[in-house]
Amino acid sequence: MSFTAEVKDELSRVEGHCESCDTAELAALVRVCGALSFHGSGAYSIRVSTETGAVARTVIRLAHTVFDLDTSLTVRRSNLHKTRNYLIEIPEQKGLEQALIKMGVLVLGRGLSSGIAARVVARPCCRAAYLRGAFMAGGFIADPRGDFHLEIAVTGDEFADDLIELLDDENITARVNRRRGSYAIYLKSFDDIARFLTVIGARRTAHAVDNVRVMKSVKNDVNRRVNAELANQARSTGAAADQLALIDAVEREVGLDNLPPALAAFCEARRAHPDLSLRDLGATMRPPMSKSALYHRVLRLEQLLKQTK
Repeated sequence: MSFTAEVKDELSRVEGHCESCDTAELAALVRVCGALSFHGSGAYSIRVSTETGAVARTVIRLAHTVFDLDTSLTVRRSNLHKTRNYLIEIPEQKGLEQALIKMGVLVLGRGLSSGIAARVVARPCCRAAYLRGAFMAGGFIADPRGDFHLEIAVTGDEFADDLIELLDDENITARVNRRRGSYAIYLKSFDDIARFLTVIGARRTAHAVDNVRVMKSVKNDVNRRVNAELANQARSTGAAADQLALIDAVEREVGLDNLPPALAAFCEARRAHPDLSLRDLGATMRPPMSKSALYHRVLRLEQLLKQTK
C-alpha cells in the first residue's frame, strides 16, 4: 500500500463533528472525482471513479447514511498497471437532485456550481470535512522520508481558488499549478503539511510526519557539523603542509641549529606531528602553548627567511 493510500485509509475512519460534516465531505468527494450527468428536467446521475478502496467505501457510506441514495459498485482491474479501479454509480432517483443542491453541487435555477457553496463550509468542522473529502478524492502525499510534498488535483479555476481560501482560513499556505486543464494545489513545507493532516483528521500520519521532520533536522545538523569539521581539517592539513615547506626552506637557508630555541622547538614539534592543527600541536608542547603563540612563531620564521634571502 502506498503512503497516500495509507493516509486515505486513516481518513476514511474519521467521523465528522456535526450533522453537516458528512454532507460537506461527500460534496467534496463528488465535486473532485465525480462526473454529473443530466437526463432531463430534475433528473441526474453521478459516476465516481477512484483507485482507492477507502475512498470508494466512504462515498458509498455517506451516500447511504446522509441522503439514503441507492448506489452500485463495479470493480475493474487495469491489465497495464495491475491496479484496481472502483466505479460507484448513483443512478437517477428520487432525492438525488435535492441532495446535489444541499451539497452545493447544483444551484437551483442556475445549474452546476463552479465554486464551493459558503453554507456547506460555514462551520470550522465542516470546512475540515470538505478539505478531507477533497484530499481523499484528488490528493497525493509523498513519503516524508523523501522529497516531501502534498497536492490535490482539481478542475476549475474558481473551485481551486475557493479551496485555497479554505486552506488559508486554517493558516495553511498553498500554491496552485495549472496542469493541462486541471489545477494542482500543493503544499511544500513540513509545517503546512503537518497542520493540514491534523486539520483533516489524519493525526497518526501527522505525528509520523513530525517524527520524520525531527530526524531530518538532526541528520542535517550532524551533516553540517561533519562538513564543517572536514573543512577545518582540510584547512589545517593545508596549513601544516605549508609550515613544513617553510621549515625545509629555513633549514636550507639558515640552518635549524642557528635558530632561537623557541623557533627550533616549533620546527621540531611540527616535524614530529605533521598532521596536527596549530591548536592541537600546542597541546603537545611543554609547557602547552596557544594557537596564537605558535602562529607568531610561524610568522617569525617567514620574516627570518625573507631577511636571509
